[in-house]
Amino acid sequence: MLPTRQQDSTGLEEAYYRLFREFFDKAEKKRRWSIRDDIPWDQVNPKLNPAIADVLETFCTVELYLPDYIEKAWPLLRHSRGRTWFHANWGYEEAKHSMAMGDWLIASGQRTEEQLREVETQVSQYQWNLPHDSPIGMVLYGMTQELATFLHYRNLRQCVENEPVGDPALSKLLKLISVDERAHHHFYLQVAKLYLERDRSGTIEALRRVIHTFQMPAVHMLADSRRRVQAIKELKIFDEDMFFTDVVKPLLFELNISWSEFRERKPNRRSISTPSLP
Repeated sequence: MLPTRQQDSTGLEEAYYRLFREFFDKAEKKRRWSIRDDIPWDQVNPKLNPAIADVLETFCTVELYLPDYIEKAWPLLRHSRGRTWFHANWGYEEAKHSMAMGDWLIASGQRTEEQLREVETQVSQYQWNLPHDSPIGMVLYGMTQELATFLHYRNLRQCVENEPVGDPALSKLLKLISVDERAHHHFYLQVAKLYLERDRSGTIEALRRVIHTFQMPAVHMLADSRRRVQAIKELKIFDEDMFFTDVVKPLLFELNISWSEFRERKPNRRSISTPSLP
């Protein structure tokens, strides 16, 4: 006998919470790190390429919308223990990322505290809104966005390490953040597989909408967004080709969705815009 809708929903929520506990236990054992103790602040390089600092400031600025990321998603999650606890944990880790990047910008002399406070003031004048209005839409968006975010940090770290004189502090910081972002992506990926098991066609349709309308969060809301996006592309940190080859194709592979199945229906398409993060 097929499970009822209520039974299936209950099973999904139980599986969601189990995935969260696995995520949390692994984080406690292997991923937790300290801003003060785990980054070699005495090895900050004040002469690092200013373009790298500009990109890092963009990443840090997008993280300042964290209150919106938390608040706007909460109504979709409130009924679910697994969803709410994961989102709370995700918010803690993203806040740590923002603080650490801000600390490096100040320690390196690339920015002053007053300059960062001015950015915060500008950000507070706008609100970010959810790109999708359903739990499954936000899960699939999170899965996609977190993988793209991981690539941003990984590729920026490669830029740092390719400099004639690098920056061990920033390199370590970006490595720690990258590991966190990859873990966030993996969690969403496992949840996406739960949805696929229950409604494959509906989940693939939702994934099409996510992919065809994808934007990284909040960068377009910044006053100089075009300059910031261009800087990210010029340093070869992220662009449209990378989105397809390093995000879309790996996602379809991990979800066991063939390209022909993904393209089976042809909704109205919008151009993909792939600025930078959080």
